[in-house]
Amino acid sequence: MRFMLALAVLALTPTLAMAHTGAGHAVGFMHGFEHPIGGLDHVLAMIAVGVFAYVLGGRALWLVPLSFVGMMLAGFGLGLLQVDLPFVELGIALSSIVIGAVAAMGRPMPVALAMGLVGAFAVFHGHAHGAEMPADNSGLTYAAGFLAATALLHLSGLAATAGIARIIGRHGKLVAQLAGGLFALGGAGVLSGWL
Repeated sequence: MRFMLALAVLALTPTLAMAHTGAGHAVGFMHGFEHPIGGLDHVLAMIAVGVFAYVLGGRALWLVPLSFVGMMLAGFGLGLLQVDLPFVELGIALSSIVIGAVAAMGRPMPVALAMGLVGAFAVFHGHAHGAEMPADNSGLTYAAGFLAATALLHLSGLAATAGIARIIGRHGKLVAQLAGGLFALGGAGVLSGWL
């Protein structure tokens, strides 16, 4: 109950700065690649997906990150088409909070549900990228750039968590869950404006 109350307060707290202005450079592979890496809100969420996939294990190791990338591409298409999606910034900010918190709980979850959870948040991330594309530019190389960066961030979260867990041994999953909690806390920091 306290967590839900704290989450409600954070959601109603105005953010000081968000990474998406609706303007700027959105041309070519490198700009696409730089976008997810340049925004703390994106970095936290993308790495949290890798941590979450590790905590779930099995087929989730590749299906959860893949579903994020696929739904991010769908969201990009919606943004390119200027389809109005409410609460994009809030959805992006909540993504690392929710995904990190679910990883921190460490409870078994059907892979399809985990894919749906990360996929829903991925739509917001993709929409932000698509909405920032100037109407006169081809989005293919830009999309390839941000999808590549997203996949690398997922992979880094997964690989770092697996590496640390392997070093720690039998308490590795607990460490992964703690990492999930840190990503949730980081997301709360971005949402409230203190990070």
